[in-house]
Amino acid sequence: MQAPKRKTSKSKRDMRRSHHALTPVNAVACSNCGELKLRHTLCPSCGQYRGKQVVEASAE
Repeated sequence: MQAPKRKTSKSKRDMRRSHHALTPVNAVACSNCGELKLRHTLCPSCGQYRGKQVVEASAE
């Protein structure tokens, strides 16, 4: 089997890993109830999407 000829430097290793960082979740406030939700998705607390009632609100 082949083996690396030279040790990968810390700089090269870190440059390779530059795209591995996690990005924060893009949460927005619901226009109806104000709860945080993901964009372009149904609000899990009130059941509305784009100003229309789509699903009955979850009873908690």
